[in-house]
This record gives sequence, structure tokens and C-alpha cells, in this order.
Amino acid sequence: MSNREFTDGSEWTGMLPVEDTALAVTDTGGGGLPVVYLNGQFATQGYWRRTIAELGPGFRHITYDERARGKSKMSADYSFAAALRDVDLVLAARGVDRAVVVGWSYGAFVAAHWASRNPDRALGAVLIEGAEPYDWLDAAMERRIRKLFKRIRWLTALLRPTGLTPRMTAAQQAEINIEVGRLSRERELAPVLDDISVPTRYVIASGRSFGSKGDEQERIRASLGAVTARNPNIEISAKVSSNHGAILKKDAPAVAKAVREVAGLARHRR
Repeated sequence: MSNREFTDGSEWTGMLPVEDTALAVTDTGGGGLPVVYLNGQFATQGYWRRTIAELGPGFRHITYDERARGKSKMSADYSFAAALRDVDLVLAARGVDRAVVVGWSYGAFVAAHWASRNPDRALGAVLIEGAEPYDWLDAAMERRIRKLFKRIRWLTALLRPTGLTPRMTAAQQAEINIEVGRLSRERELAPVLDDISVPTRYVIASGRSFGSKGDEQERIRASLGAVTARNPNIEISAKVSSNHGAILKKDAPAVAKAVREVAGLARHRR
């Protein structure tokens, strides 16, 4: 597989109409292997700038803000299903059929599901600090999540005009987190990961995530041992020293290395 196998796209930045909303999209264009970056739950496309700089112009980089995040518009639907649809809609709008999907945190779940459901279109996947099958959600945790977002709603409202927090209510933000907890359950996520048939690499951190306590995060990460044992397409590329929230800032070289690993394997498979 060479770069010439991919259709050249022009560099483009703008608002893409999608269903009842519009997404802020950036496409570096070119004829390189397309990579689409899927953000953390309340993050923006700007979080990927260090990874993109590490990878350089040999790839075609496509980023976008999810609904009600960053510069994207509000929507009536913030579900995981909508996030999956948006991957297809963005790629179709940019004339891209096949791509490597790279997701951090919430975006790792989206990337894993998209790669599992689209084996002929996914060239590979890089999953960063997310998509780990572990039953961490119970009734007590649901209450804890709702309480947390209710408690910090004044702060998120204060930061909303800056684009640092989503244009959502505390209840909507809590529901997205709870939905991820349900998707994380071993009986839900393990079959998705087992069905991935393209080169897939995890990059995991060592520190805590926002809201985690004690060794919760390490117990979640430990679930990947069973995943890699069952599916030879999936490996852990790196475990870095930073925490969940800082990994894209501090460990962009490790993320870029995983993307190159996947890209190299994808080229040999075609």
C-alpha cells in the first residue's frame, strides 16, 4: 500500500453540517494515509496538535470537535451512537473511505467500536487510555458521577464561553459518563475488542484519571492482559509515566510511535 492509493484531498477547515448540528472539522489534506482523531469526552481537536506535529506531513490528519464541544454546535443527541455516526459522516464529507482511527479516552471507545464494525474500512486503530473492559459502574458509582457533575456545574458554566467545557447541562455530561460505564462492562466491550481484525495498539498511562480513587485506574488497565491474550491483532505499544489527562500533552511521541506501528502493518496487509 502506497500513499498513491489514497485520493488526494485539499486542506480544509470549516463547519460541516451533520444531522441537527454542525461540526468544526480540520483536514490537512494530501495523499498520505488518512488518520482520523477521536477526542476525549469533553476535549477538543486541539489536544492532538503535538501528536500531529510528531507524525508530520506524511499522513493526512483529520480532526473535529464533537457535538457541543469546542467550536461545534449543540445537538439534541449526545449519545455514543451519534458519536459513531459522526465518524462516518466526517469521513464521507472529506471523501475518505479507509482510515486509521486514533482515539483517546472516550474517543478510544468510539475508535474500537468503529474498527470492529468496519473491518474493510479501518486500516488500524490506536486506543489511548480507554476501551478497557472492566465493570466499574454500579449504582453507587452512578450516584457519584451525578453528584460530581452537579457539584462542578458552576465551574463548567463559567468556562463554557472559553470553549474549555462543553455546552451541555450537568445532567447531560453525567449521562455521557454513565453510558461509557455501561459500554465498559466486560460483557459489552470484550466481544467488540475480540472482533477487531485490524492492527490495533494501546497506549496507556500510569497515573489516575479525573474522579478516580486509589488504584481504580490501574485495575481497569490490567483488564487488557486478557484482551491481548485473546486477540493477536491487539497489543500494548507503550505504558507511559504520565496520567490519563496529560498523556497527549506529555507523551505525544509514544502515541505517534503507535500510529506508525499500525500504519506500517496496514501497508503490509494491503
